[in-house]
Amino acid sequence: MAALSKYVTAKNSSIAGGILLVLYLLKQRRRTSKQDRSARKGSSDLLLNTEKDGRKDRAAVDKVFFLRILRILGIMVPRVFCKETGYLILIAAMLVARTYCDVWMIQNGTMIESFLWDLDLKLRFRERLTKNLYDQYLQGFTYYKMGNLDNRIANADQLLTQDVEKFCNSVVDLYSNLSKPLLDIGLYIFKLTSAIGAQGPAIMMAYLLISGLFLTRLRRPIGKMTVTEQRYEGEYRYVNSRLITNSEEIAFYNGNMREKQTIYATFKKLVDHLHNFIFFRFSMGFIDSIIAKYVATVVGYLVVSRPFLNLAHPRHLHSTHSELLEDYYQSGRMLLRMSQALGRIVLAGREMTRLSGFTARITELMKVLKDLNTGRYERTMVSHQEKVNTQCISNRCAFDRVKATPLFCRFDHTPLATPNGDVLIRDLSFEVRSGTNVLVCGPNGCGKSSLFRVLGELWPLFGGHLTKPERGKLFYVPQRPYMTLGSLRDQVIYPDTLEEQRRKGISDQVLKEYLDNVQLGHILDREGSWDTVQDWMDVLSGGEKQRMAMARLFYHKPQFAILDECTSAVSVDVEDYIYSHCRTVGITLFTVSHRKSLWKHHEYYLHMDGRGNYDFKPITEETVEFGS
Repeated sequence: MAALSKYVTAKNSSIAGGILLVLYLLKQRRRTSKQDRSARKGSSDLLLNTEKDGRKDRAAVDKVFFLRILRILGIMVPRVFCKETGYLILIAAMLVARTYCDVWMIQNGTMIESFLWDLDLKLRFRERLTKNLYDQYLQGFTYYKMGNLDNRIANADQLLTQDVEKFCNSVVDLYSNLSKPLLDIGLYIFKLTSAIGAQGPAIMMAYLLISGLFLTRLRRPIGKMTVTEQRYEGEYRYVNSRLITNSEEIAFYNGNMREKQTIYATFKKLVDHLHNFIFFRFSMGFIDSIIAKYVATVVGYLVVSRPFLNLAHPRHLHSTHSELLEDYYQSGRMLLRMSQALGRIVLAGREMTRLSGFTARITELMKVLKDLNTGRYERTMVSHQEKVNTQCISNRCAFDRVKATPLFCRFDHTPLATPNGDVLIRDLSFEVRSGTNVLVCGPNGCGKSSLFRVLGELWPLFGGHLTKPERGKLFYVPQRPYMTLGSLRDQVIYPDTLEEQRRKGISDQVLKEYLDNVQLGHILDREGSWDTVQDWMDVLSGGEKQRMAMARLFYHKPQFAILDECTSAVSVDVEDYIYSHCRTVGITLFTVSHRKSLWKHHEYYLHMDGRGNYDFKPITEETVEFGS
């Protein structure tokens, strides 16, 4: 276009101007096609929002959106003087320089190529926001409570990974997409006002306002459609993860065809919705292109032509024909650039609508994390009044109802209830002194696991008082032990690190003795080193994993331990040695087991009948004989 402009003369100015206009429209059409393809590519990663309340589902560019995003930006840019601020200033400076270069090159009849710059501002924003959220998510038992007590957030892993990434990318993209057009508009208005008066830029700004309001109105369904899409994406992801997690059980049942039907049905819902969503976005993209690009270009040509078509204008008296043509060309180019900037701002509304959804979702996550860290939770299956009561009870549990002591565990008129409010035992009162082992028994569903969840402060206390040792003095060993990612050493000392092991003064030889105590010494001989890394969930058998968990118990030496069917896959002789060793090292046990051979290792039994009644009595010879 720059080369072509050199041939514009007084005789063929109209022909050259028409050619310039045609070339410009073709170039804009190619740019529009690229933007549409980019928009279609990014549409698959959208907002997850499972709130059932209509107000929470709303994701719009309004006052609430700006308040939310300002709050989150305060996390990503914590101070005025920080690296992120430097990156923002650097980008703005580059955009200003680019705009000034554009103006200078237009006035000199040449073109300028776009600057290529790639900054890691997105990564820095994501790093800060992710660390802030994980600090709250992994505070205490918040990660457990979010998935088991509070059901306002579904698929927290997706929020903490994909949604945070998309939010940060969208913020930086929106900043870049808006900064340059806004700077362009300001500079071009100044230049055009001095060239053709203020009326032309004012008409273009009025067009921006009207078209922006019109397109924003048309885009309103996008928020609800993105919420629905992400919910279907979450369901599809969930059914696939269930297949992997339960692959062995499904294989034993030969359930592959049934699982395929479930996956296909879930996938079909997603695909049907995506078809509708893609058609809607395609239609909106067509309308956006017409209003924000082609019509804006036509309006720009009309506005810039008015002063030059007015023969009574003073410039016709003091300028030659070539000078008028040069002014017309420069003003037209600047007004076209201004119309492009206006069009980009109008089209940025699509990104802003998408960003508003991510902002609402991140804000909801932050709110839930704050509630859980202050002892509050909500479950949507109960009524509003029950929600309020549950929050108050949970809050009192965290601060008033639990007391710490190293001497005993005592339930004092405590109701045993699930987070839903289902009461298992209305009034539970008993005391276990250090050194007194208790066997917990009863039918399935009577409340054995619920008792331990309350004792471990995973579930709220709905009344009474609980006196217990600190969290670090109470250790839980489940039936299916958790094997962490890492070395053989990590399996024994988890959740400690090597530095913490050394700080405690425990040598590798002592760790070897712990393995020998549970007859796992051959594992170290086989692997050859404590630092060998394996997939221990697959390498170790069920019985070996249970014995590894008992070696972990001996390493930590807690004051109290909860053994929940943790020796079901261990031979009787090894089990007998483990319980004898626990008594030797002074670990007081709460044991859930149906093995009659374990009665002799306990002094009391707690029997729950599953109908709200319980017995807490000492174990005598008659009790052992009855149990046998």
